[in-house]
Amino acid sequence: MTALAEPLVVRADRPLWRRNLTLTVVLYVVLALGSLVFVYPFLWMIATSLRSLAGVGSSGASVVPHEFLWSNYTRAVTSFPFWRYALNSVLTTLIPIVGTVFSCSLAGFAFARLRVRFAGVLFAVVLATMLLPGEVTMVPQFMLFNNFGMVDTLYPLILPAFFGSPFYIFLFRQFFARMPSELADAAVVDGCGWFKMFLLVYLPLARPAVVAVSILLFMGYWNNFLGPAIYINSDQWKTLPLALAGFQSVNGTDTPLLTATSVLITIPCLLIFFLAQKQLTNGITFSGGSK
Repeated sequence: MTALAEPLVVRADRPLWRRNLTLTVVLYVVLALGSLVFVYPFLWMIATSLRSLAGVGSSGASVVPHEFLWSNYTRAVTSFPFWRYALNSVLTTLIPIVGTVFSCSLAGFAFARLRVRFAGVLFAVVLATMLLPGEVTMVPQFMLFNNFGMVDTLYPLILPAFFGSPFYIFLFRQFFARMPSELADAAVVDGCGWFKMFLLVYLPLARPAVVAVSILLFMGYWNNFLGPAIYINSDQWKTLPLALAGFQSVNGTDTPLLTATSVLITIPCLLIFFLAQKQLTNGITFSGGSK
């Protein structure tokens, strides 16, 4: 007797696109074509940064750099105080990240674990501030820093971060709310107060949320243009995004130099995102539900 062929077993717990080979291929093709729409501007920017000024006009929308003028990148870091502006960008990025993560995680822990009267109302008020447009507070905030004599310094770009952000407070609150309450009970037995409990127990366990928030903050602070444009007047305190505006003039724009500098500014964001995209996904996903 010939052995009967075993029937093909299809696992029902797998998604439909993994059970159907044709559908899988179609999905990958669609995703690949869709990704080209988003990656094309970056490829064009890289190609343009390697061309001459005359080659920019003759190449059009091509992403193939027929010229390879690596000297454009040398000019990008020597034609203006690139490293001074880069230091200002680093200061106005890393320090606000630390301030925002600490203040938002502390507030999120308080909303998640402290049982006080009107905690829900206070949390609703915090979330309601997200509906307030930034243009509403822009002028009062400028007048405040102007009265303190902090205009044309880095303080207006750093200090507001230490007062938290409602969106990131919400993320941390959701993260801490999903942690087991036994952690707090064990910490109380060991003699921990609320702040020590937050600092030694909850914050180390919130690493996925900390990494996710830090990445999102880095993208925002590193590419921030509006804030420096409002508060910075002198060349001494300019950041890299603000310095890029200086490449444009009434006599024309050095497009290869502009795109070469833009590539250098974009590289840190790309590296951080690709190196920590898993932690970013895990942190946001885990913060999505509530207890």
